[in-house]
Amino acid sequence: MNTLSTPTRDGLRADLALISDWIAPGTRVLDLGCGNGALLAHLEATKNVRGYGLEIDPDNVIASIAAGVNVLQLDLDAGLGQFEDDSFDYVVMSSAIQEVQQPHVLIDEMLRIGRDSIVTFPNFAHWRMRLSLSWYGVMPSSRALPNRWYNTPNIHLCTVRDFEQLCATKRVEIVRRHFVNHAHRAHAAMRLAPNLLGEIALYQLRGGS
Repeated sequence: MNTLSTPTRDGLRADLALISDWIAPGTRVLDLGCGNGALLAHLEATKNVRGYGLEIDPDNVIASIAAGVNVLQLDLDAGLGQFEDDSFDYVVMSSAIQEVQQPHVLIDEMLRIGRDSIVTFPNFAHWRMRLSLSWYGVMPSSRALPNRWYNTPNIHLCTVRDFEQLCATKRVEIVRRHFVNHAHRAHAAMRLAPNLLGEIALYQLRGGS
């Protein structure tokens, strides 16, 4: 994951704290790429959420289990076919959509098995990225996307505009959206020009008709 791990309340990572605010108490949550289980452990302790996590890294699986989180070791590129329709109220994927082989397919699967989906990703159209590519002529990196081209796990980087066009094509409802900088702080200008000024995008989605 490429999001910075700035601690906030209760030691929860800043982006995960924002996601937590969007999740209603007493709901069923599936966290794709749950890492060390911090989000689910927090939701279970503070919102009485019934949570499950999917994670491929064995060390993170062990950490999630130690945190009391129900977790399965699973590669997201293998799909979510083992889950029935409408199994969860929320399906969360934080800063991982750009790392999977077929993000458009995974979004369909998230909305099939969950009422709502929460997706976050680094915005490749942020002005610093544009400047680096146009002025210096090299693949850009930033505090939100710190890896270089030769060691990055990202294979499908996208922009805010790209993502919203995909949602429109799929008739996916954008319930709400939020844009922050690398430290997960927002300012008013981001609402006016999110594709230029937002470093990290957060979306809550609902399946369309």
